[in-house]
Amino acid sequence: MFHFSFPSQVNERAARLVAATIATVSVVALGAQWGWLIPLLAVGFLLRVGWGPRFSLLARLAMWGAPKLWDIRRVAGPPKRFAQGIGAAVTLTASLLLALGQGAGWWLVAVLALFASLEALFSFCMGCWVYGQLQQRGVFPPDVCNNCNRQLS
Repeated sequence: MFHFSFPSQVNERAARLVAATIATVSVVALGAQWGWLIPLLAVGFLLRVGWGPRFSLLARLAMWGAPKLWDIRRVAGPPKRFAQGIGAAVTLTASLLLALGQGAGWWLVAVLALFASLEALFSFCMGCWVYGQLQQRGVFPPDVCNNCNRQLS
């Protein structure tokens, strides 16, 4: 029932809706200094890393809404999962820093807002780009994401 899985392909438009929501929540948290929002983002990232959209309400809503707004555009899943993992690490670290009263947590939230905004507005996924770079250097096997290999060639 709780088998870890992530789709081999995802709807890039749904991923952009998720990113837009993350960017918005991050900016609101920054502006209002509402640190309690950051652990909520972390939970969402962890759910998406572990199970894709299955248990993430945000991802489920994006999967429902995106096809109503735009055509589906399929992209490779592994880089998106990697990006979700980075988001989980950033939000977990920011949550810990903020709980300890360290202002550096807000800097991490600002970086998260920036990268989520790049994905939402320009379809540039920094985590996916890093994934492709690591794949080129042999960290990930070339056949895990053939599209990533072709884009960097």
